[in-house]
Amino acid sequence: MSQVRNHDGDPWLIRPFRNRVAGPGSAARKRAVAQLAAGTPVLPVLIVSVVVLVDVVCGAGTIWLPLLAAGPALAATTGGPRGVLCVGLLAAVLGATLGTRDGVPGHELTAVLSALAAVTLASGLASALRGRRERVLAAVRSVAEAAQHALLKPVPATVGPFQVAVRYSAAAAEARIGGDLYALVPTPYGVRLIVGDVRGKGLPAVGTAALVVGVFREAAYDEPDLLAVVDRIEQSLARNLGVDDFVTAVVAGYPQAGHLEVVNCGHAPPLLVRESGTVVAVEPAHPAPPLGLRALTDETPSLQVLAFADGDQLLLYTDGVTEARNHGREFYPLAEGLARHLSDEPAGTLTALHDELLAHVGGRLHDDAALLLLRKPAASASEAAVPEAVSDAGHDSGSRPVSSRSRASVAKTEGTADPGIPVGALIKPE
Repeated sequence: MSQVRNHDGDPWLIRPFRNRVAGPGSAARKRAVAQLAAGTPVLPVLIVSVVVLVDVVCGAGTIWLPLLAAGPALAATTGGPRGVLCVGLLAAVLGATLGTRDGVPGHELTAVLSALAAVTLASGLASALRGRRERVLAAVRSVAEAAQHALLKPVPATVGPFQVAVRYSAAAAEARIGGDLYALVPTPYGVRLIVGDVRGKGLPAVGTAALVVGVFREAAYDEPDLLAVVDRIEQSLARNLGVDDFVTAVVAGYPQAGHLEVVNCGHAPPLLVRESGTVVAVEPAHPAPPLGLRALTDETPSLQVLAFADGDQLLLYTDGVTEARNHGREFYPLAEGLARHLSDEPAGTLTALHDELLAHVGGRLHDDAALLLLRKPAASASEAAVPEAVSDAGHDSGSRPVSSRSRASVAKTEGTADPGIPVGALIKPE
């Protein structure tokens, strides 16, 4: 008997039995309570608590009890159906308790609780529909992101002999893609790139941008002449665009060390930054119409050849940057901003420019904006061995005539702008 009594009093014999019997149920209850608490919105519960507190203090009965319906109604905007039902159940229990305590007549209390139940059910349905729309929107966003990666592929930090950085902001932040376009590809004829802006917005603009980028990527590999690349894009757009549609673009190439080719088709002039820090607007020698409008005019694009030495940089951009206005309707001064934030790291330069641009417009752009910055670091030994001179006859490496204006632009004047580049403004870094 003494052994039995000792065993009965031994906690080591009793506790394991209790844990085996009560443990699973207790854990399940804890999990259920935790899930219930996680699915219950905090703010609606606080509102219900405030209504209850006011009723307890004032003792007004039916005057305050109908306000309990605000709890589940608000829960529908922030939580899921389970959270709405939990708040509604809490409000109903507290409402019945307070109504009985305050001596509210039965028919009035029934009407209040019935209205509370109706609001809870309607709010639960609204919450379920909202959750479904959010899931659909998330799926659409994932498709938009996939389309953006297919159209505007990420650009590596180094492409060929260049350091590269890109910043792109769509005006519709939910879509994350717009009518601006860019592409940069290494080809057998050197690194080639394009930055453009499609007229219009929305899905038609995205489709046109995809067409231009696709044609450019193919033609850049196939055509040794940069003007032929532009012609391929023009022909494709002439077959597919409407009468009033067009694309402004700058197409550039680096066929040999020290020489940069630029073709401007109605686009904003790129900004050329010399190693000394001088910023020059590269105006087109012969203005040409945007892509898709060549049939309406006799003008054709011309090729400019620029001297591009070690330490030089080239910024291409879209009008969403230069036409961004602040609250005083002043345009963003891109050239001055570039001179202020210039560095040896293109990514750091564009980050500073983009942050300043957003601060200028008050936090949100109203048009798509793209920035692409090239920097030519110190050349390797193999590249330095490549001849850098243009022939005296006025031909480039492809034996194509170069205008006298282009020949003048090849000559580099130390510390000043190239004489062959029409200069809108020379900006010295502060």
